[in-house]
Amino acid sequence: MKSKPVTLSDIAKILNVSTVTVSKALRNHPDISPETTKKIKKLAEELEYTPNLIARSLSARRSNTIGVIVPKIAHFFFSSIIENIYKIGLENNYEIILAVSQEDAELERKHIHTLLAMKVDGIIVSITQQTTNYDIFETVIKRGIPIVFIDRVPYLSNISTVTVDDRGGAFKAVEHAIKMGYKKIAHFAGYTNINIGKERLQGFKDAMEKYGLEINPDWVIEGGFGEDYGYNAFMKLYRENNLPEFILTVTFPVALGVYKAVKELGLRIPEDIDLICFGNSNIQEFLCPPLSCIDQSTTLLSQNAMEILFENIQKQEEFEPRNITIETNLVLRGTCTRKHT
Repeated sequence: MKSKPVTLSDIAKILNVSTVTVSKALRNHPDISPETTKKIKKLAEELEYTPNLIARSLSARRSNTIGVIVPKIAHFFFSSIIENIYKIGLENNYEIILAVSQEDAELERKHIHTLLAMKVDGIIVSITQQTTNYDIFETVIKRGIPIVFIDRVPYLSNISTVTVDDRGGAFKAVEHAIKMGYKKIAHFAGYTNINIGKERLQGFKDAMEKYGLEINPDWVIEGGFGEDYGYNAFMKLYRENNLPEFILTVTFPVALGVYKAVKELGLRIPEDIDLICFGNSNIQEFLCPPLSCIDQSTTLLSQNAMEILFENIQKQEEFEPRNITIETNLVLRGTCTRKHT
């Protein structure tokens, strides 16, 4: 037979104090003496008391929970962001409720409804590659729920965003490749209905135009942000006997797909094909050869997103949306490091 969960009243009755005293002690309220707080916390631990966050949010009008929605977690970029957000949340006495959209716009919408029903204090979202309908986000904004978009953001006005300089970062990568002697340059571009795909493609075009290089439309391939896309895009060009000299991939997973295809075909990097990816990870240096990249700081992205969200939670109606763009860095490892002749 299941036992009933321990309540604040149970603890109060045992210690002969009020439920208000127990509640305040468990929240380290200064009204309660250190001795009483210690006694109450000790008994709560012995009885395995678990706070009712929903009840607390109804009474306090704040749940101390933040919802986070990302497209994937089996991806260094997003897993690093999540880890940083968890750390910052813990330091500020916030619980993080994680939801994964799996690049599915309908699932993303469902997660938003669930988080609203859970009365979260705020939401951080990186939208899916399918997301084109922003009605659900407008609903969140109309309800006054603080929301910050990170990395992948919707085309909406008057919203808070934290992104990197995608256009400038892509420009840096292609400019470096050109200076290394490459002229036949491709871009595996992801989806351009999403800001990161659109801006990185534009950075690629900017560099090609600046240095007077022709863009081969067959070498600009739009198709996604994952490994399969990189693999299939490379295989398509190989079958058509139309390989470039160099590829800028829109993400690290796309570059992994290229590595897989190159290995299967018995080709070599960087001798037969060279590349740089957008996005860093903790395993790129272990690839053969180690992969050069455009680094986008997950630490700065996470910190800024949480700072904006906390500010919005505190100020509510007085809050003015903020938009932060973080600079990128070119990290050279084993690719695109030797002069091409």
